[in-house]
Amino acid sequence: MKLGVFLVLFSNKSLEEALDYIKEKGLDTVEIGTGGFVGEAHCKPSDLLADDEKLKKFKEAFTSRGINISALSCHGNPLHPNKEIASRDHQAFEETVRLAAKLGVETVVTFSGCPGESDHSLNPVWNTCAWPNDFSEVLDWQWKEKVIPYWRAQNEFLELFGVRVAIEPHPGFVVYNTETLLRLRSECGDRIGANFDPSHYFWQGMDPVACIKALGKEDALYHFHAKDTKIDEQNNQLNGVLDTKSYTDIANRSWIFRTVGYGHGEDTWKEIISALQTIGYQGAISIEHEDALMSVEEGFSKAVSFLQGQIIKEGAAEIWWA
Repeated sequence: MKLGVFLVLFSNKSLEEALDYIKEKGLDTVEIGTGGFVGEAHCKPSDLLADDEKLKKFKEAFTSRGINISALSCHGNPLHPNKEIASRDHQAFEETVRLAAKLGVETVVTFSGCPGESDHSLNPVWNTCAWPNDFSEVLDWQWKEKVIPYWRAQNEFLELFGVRVAIEPHPGFVVYNTETLLRLRSECGDRIGANFDPSHYFWQGMDPVACIKALGKEDALYHFHAKDTKIDEQNNQLNGVLDTKSYTDIANRSWIFRTVGYGHGEDTWKEIISALQTIGYQGAISIEHEDALMSVEEGFSKAVSFLQGQIIKEGAAEIWWA
C-alpha cells in the first residue's frame, strides 16, 4: 500500500503545481478527478482522448516526477431521471474508462447512481425504510428496471477495456453499504468492486473493519479513501444519523466529516489499516478532505502526518511503501 491523495483537493492549483506540492509532502500516488461532482480541474478526458500530444504531455507530468495514478474518479449519477444529467455523467464515465485504459490505470472510481421512483420522476429518490409498502415496491423497481440493467452493460464495457470500477458506497445512492455493494457485484459482474471510504460507514453506524473484511472475502475492495467522521453525541442522541441539515450547520448536525484522526483515534485507524493488510489490499490510501473545520492545506498536512506517524510507530514501513 502507498499513501496518496485525491488531487481534487488542490483544484485551485495547476496540475504541475499540485503534483509538485504533494511531492514535497513525500507522496508519490494520486487519484485524479475526471468529471461528475468532482470536476475536471486537472484532467479533461475528452481532450486527452482526442489529442495524442496532449495525452503524452499529461503522462509526462507524472512520470517525470515519479508519481503514480491510483485511480481516475468521475463521481456522478448516470441513473439520474433527468436524461440530460444521466447522459452527461454516463459520458464522463465512458470517457474515463477509455482514458484509464490508455494510461494503464486499472481503477475508475464513481457512485452507483440513483434513479427516480418511476419513469416520470424529475429527481432521484433514495428510500431509507421498507414500509409503507410503496417504498419497498419503488426500491424493487429501481434495482430491476434501472440499476441492474445499467451496471450489467457497464461491466461488459469495462471488460472490453481491461478496467474495473470502484463504486463508492454513499447514502443517497442505491449502493450505500456492504450489502448493496455486494449485491451489485453479484448481479452485474466482478469488474465491479468498492471504493471504501470509512467516513461513510462511521456515520451510518457500521464497523469499517468488519466491512473491509467482508469485502475482502469477495476480493471486492478496489480502492480506499482516507477520511473520518465525527459523531456529535448530543445531537445524535436527539436526532439520529439521518441528518439533512446543511454541512455548514456544524453546531447542530449529528455528524460532520473530519480529517483522519479527528473523528476516531489512532487505535481505530490502526485497526482499519491492519484490516486492509489482512485482506491483502495493495492499493492506495487516498487522502480526501471535506473537513469544514480545517483548510485544505491544514487538513491534508495533518492527515499525512497522522498516517505516516502510524506507519512508523507500527514498524510496518516496508509493508506500506512496498
